[in-house]
Amino acid sequence: MISVDAVGVEFNGNALFNNVTFNINDNDRIALMGKNGAGKSTLLKIVAGKNTPTSGKISAPKEAVIAYLPQHLLTEDNCSVFEEASKAFAKIQGMKTRIDELNHQLETRTDYESDAYSKIIEEVSELSEKFYSIEDVNYDAEVEKTLIGLGFERSDLNKPTSQFSGGWRMRIELAKILLQKPDLILLDEPTNHLDIESVQWLEDFLKTSAKAVMVISHDKTFVDNLTNRTIEITRGKVYDYKTNYSHYLELRKERREQQQKQFDDQAKEIAEIKQFIERFKGTYSKTLQVQSRVKMLEKMEIIEVDEVDTSALNIKFPPAPRSGNYPVIVDNLAKRYGDHVVFEGASFTVARGEKIALVGKNGQGKSTLVKAIMGEIDFDGTLQVGHNSMIGYFAQNQASLLDENLTVFQTIDEIAKGDIRSKIKDLLGAFMFSGDAIDKKVKVLSGGEKTRLAMVKLLLQPVNLLILDEPTNHLDIRSKDILKDALKAFDGTLILVSHDRDFLDGLADKVLEFGNQRIKEHLEDINGFLRNKKMENLREIERKV
Repeated sequence: MISVDAVGVEFNGNALFNNVTFNINDNDRIALMGKNGAGKSTLLKIVAGKNTPTSGKISAPKEAVIAYLPQHLLTEDNCSVFEEASKAFAKIQGMKTRIDELNHQLETRTDYESDAYSKIIEEVSELSEKFYSIEDVNYDAEVEKTLIGLGFERSDLNKPTSQFSGGWRMRIELAKILLQKPDLILLDEPTNHLDIESVQWLEDFLKTSAKAVMVISHDKTFVDNLTNRTIEITRGKVYDYKTNYSHYLELRKERREQQQKQFDDQAKEIAEIKQFIERFKGTYSKTLQVQSRVKMLEKMEIIEVDEVDTSALNIKFPPAPRSGNYPVIVDNLAKRYGDHVVFEGASFTVARGEKIALVGKNGQGKSTLVKAIMGEIDFDGTLQVGHNSMIGYFAQNQASLLDENLTVFQTIDEIAKGDIRSKIKDLLGAFMFSGDAIDKKVKVLSGGEKTRLAMVKLLLQPVNLLILDEPTNHLDIRSKDILKDALKAFDGTLILVSHDRDFLDGLADKVLEFGNQRIKEHLEDINGFLRNKKMENLREIERKV
């Protein structure tokens, strides 16, 4: 059991949270929730031993292994994917090397009666007991199985890590954590760089093979499927619910309703007391009663109502100008880079008003198709963009197109038209820009902040064909809900690349699946697609056995 005991954190004299206390038990699957800035990542780093709290402590058994995956990490480029992942077993391999060294000393030394010889015997006995108690496994096979589960191909395993993007390096780090079989796994937004199949694999692994897990994630489906406990940080306090995320939301709503009732009752009581004091403060016969009520007010502990995410903020895209009947027509489309075939033989149409999800493993051509539609790359075959198609495009590099000399507020203010002008601050707040942040220059924003600002800007532009490539990576749950509601109400055509199942649920009515150099059309929503895909995965696994 790992204990978080009266932990507090202060920055510049301001408390982020105080007196946080809870235990983490074997088989706990904990979702750490709270609004952005509440201190979730800070608390995770403290539990991981990466940060030191201002007050309180973390207690864990001496032999406990705690593994931590941050949102961003730096990796070295001096080995292959397989070699990097194999570092998960460095401690075990080090033990074996040390045992061999000690045994060699015992064979070659002759000072059998010395203290030094006795210490060698002691050390080799202790190490051997630990080493031989570890389950005998085929480490190379475990490394390969885990890396393939996280989306790597066998041909990738001997490639240098320097050839892979930050998202793929994050998967290597995740593989190292899973291979260690730690007592507690701490994950900060682990699904941001995973495709749908890899998220499912990770979910299954954590449910069936991990011990204790604590995760921060904005993927509601992932959190719901994985967790059995939810810890919320709000107003510097924690609330501990022994249930999953969806049920926690219901319980939190009930808690806030109770708080509001208590707050209203107390406000009424305070008003009555103040009225009595004001009425009788000059009346001699009521002096004692007035003094008693003054003391009562001084001692009264004011009830607070926890912050509520105002996710009811209703943002809509401007009305979509009418396009032709088929905004995109694709016939026998192919894309190759030299001998490498991304996809070929693709034929489909996108009808006006359709909302289509592009899904599949990373590297199978989703973003390539988007670039082809945008005219950014050459291709073979036919791809027509229909009459009067006005495209709104959101890509991961969209942030680089912002004017760096404008402030956050100015960026939105210069394009906002009509009624939305009175809601600019609310809209920016919904996408995690509030207070002084709206006056920051774009050039000082982080990559994630620029991405969110580019999304807000897109929300305000009149288009009839929206193409969004992984729009939710830097959004919290509230922001994603607001964007999803806006997209559901959007009366134009939507093409959406996303690995976020909850975001796609109820949004996309058709799926284009990318894989094996093909694009396959599924005339069903994401849930129907995933049900069928799960069956296909099982058959594939059976064929491999």
